[in-house]
Amino acid sequence: MAEANRLGVVIDVSHASDEVLRQTVALSRAPIILSHSGLRAIHDHPRNVSDADALLVASKGGVIQVNAYSGYMISPPAPNPGRDAATKELMAGYMRMDTLSVAEKRALVARRKAIEAKFPAPRADFDMFMAHLLHAIKLVGIDHVGISGDFDGGGGVDGLDDVTAYPKVTAALLKAGYSPADIGKVWGGNALRVLREAQALADPAAVPKVPVTG
Repeated sequence: MAEANRLGVVIDVSHASDEVLRQTVALSRAPIILSHSGLRAIHDHPRNVSDADALLVASKGGVIQVNAYSGYMISPPAPNPGRDAATKELMAGYMRMDTLSVAEKRALVARRKAIEAKFPAPRADFDMFMAHLLHAIKLVGIDHVGISGDFDGGGGVDGLDDVTAYPKVTAALLKAGYSPADIGKVWGGNALRVLREAQALADPAAVPKVPVTG
């Protein structure tokens, strides 16, 4: 933790346990983020964050970026041996995602979509995503919420499958009464603030400062 702060690295706890999240907030001098998480109050899933922990992250200046990943927003589908076997076989060939070429990643997405089409399962939708987003904003405040589609990791819900649907989110936030300035914070302003604060706390001798604008 201390080394990350020294280097100006923003710490992401979306894949961490609840206890690790709390320890990170306690030990980090810089704000932290949840780069792609839902809200457990909307759907009780261990990968989603509880209200108490979301407030804890926000209390130290952090940001919760709301995910559009169906698996964390809707009850698990009924067992389907065919789908499970096909998915297991697919992923066995992609154990090192960080080494895949762009073409290989596109092939993986295409094959995964083919499996989903062959073995359809209930899928979260845009309204469910907005329920998570609006709950987060009301809970921790507009200065501590962002958005993540997780589109490169299986993300996407009905009505929000890729970035071309992002204007729908802006329209929904405007309809909910949020100002363009508020929405700008959600669309990146808050995350950029965390980056700036992490850099400001870094040891100047450890790493050159990179201007973060926006």
